Amino acid sequence: MNYSRSEFAELDDISAAAYGHAVELGRFTRDDIVERLALSPAEVEHAEKVLTLLRLLQPMPGSPEVLVPVAPDVATADLVSSAETQIRDLQQAVTDVRSRLMSLTPVYFEGRRLRNRLEAFDVITDPSTVQSMLDHLGTHCRHEWASVAPGGARPGEVLQAARRSALGMRERDIAMRVVYQHTARSDLATRAYVRDVTAAGVEVRTADQVIDRILIYDRETVFLPTHMADDEDGEGGLDGGAIVVREPTLVAFVCSVFEHLWDGATPFVPDTSRAPTIADDLKQSILRLMAKGYKDEMVARRLGMSVRTCRRHISEITEELEATSRFQAGYNVALAHMLEQRPGPERDLG
Repeated sequence: MNYSRSEFAELDDISAAAYGHAVELGRFTRDDIVERLALSPAEVEHAEKVLTLLRLLQPMPGSPEVLVPVAPDVATADLVSSAETQIRDLQQAVTDVRSRLMSLTPVYFEGRRLRNRLEAFDVITDPSTVQSMLDHLGTHCRHEWASVAPGGARPGEVLQAARRSALGMRERDIAMRVVYQHTARSDLATRAYVRDVTAAGVEVRTADQVIDRILIYDRETVFLPTHMADDEDGEGGLDGGAIVVREPTLVAFVCSVFEHLWDGATPFVPDTSRAPTIADDLKQSILRLMAKGYKDEMVARRLGMSVRTCRRHISEITEELEATSRFQAGYNVALAHMLEQRPGPERDLG
């Protein structure tokens, strides 16, 4: 049975006085109480009802028509025992439910940990799977696509696929931005590709150095290349697999890195791609890397050019500086303060 406070009678003053008189007499007698307490029959009948509900009046064993008073503690136990039992049962039920559910806490947090890891990162080692995911995301991209592509010239088949993808995304009014390295400007096929996609609204810029291959879809999903532990330099592509990042904080960080690269890059206008400022940037970058002691192979990799082209640039620089060795070239650079001519902070992003 469920109890509420309204089901317990309120003990009023008349009922309390009638109870006291019944205790003196040893029984509840209406006529006597009417006379002794100067009450009306209706008031006595109400007091009897209240005292009976509160178990303070109970039938005499063997004579149920006679009501006798009982002690308050006996009446209390008789009145509330069922309610107390129900409360204890409910408390035990609550305790049992809480215990059973809380026992699942480790399971929940372990599941969330695994889910977060699976949702935040995917390491894809199969290049065909990576390409399939890129195609899917390119088709379903809604607002914005951004890319950083290290290196110089792109293979013809890569440019053809990129052209089809870019033009298709632009037809859906997807905002597109790409950052190449300056060395990409010297490749005729790349310049033709840039001419086509920029005419469709793609924005393309170049920088002397970039950090790695990056692909960003709708600022929600990022592709980064995988690198082996001993592959410190990387090759700037996704041929070896990719890490797919979806964790919002990390995605936002990669987007910030892209914006930093974009702000420091130079617009790629194919008809003016051999502008002197770009050549000066490359020269400054080569000098800066040479000053750090990098070998020709490392300088070439950092600037996205072939070793042969890099050595040709180094040869031109040393000839321009009238030097016969790297050491003398570095000395002449220091005398001419050539590395101080470039305004702004050094952007060594490698």
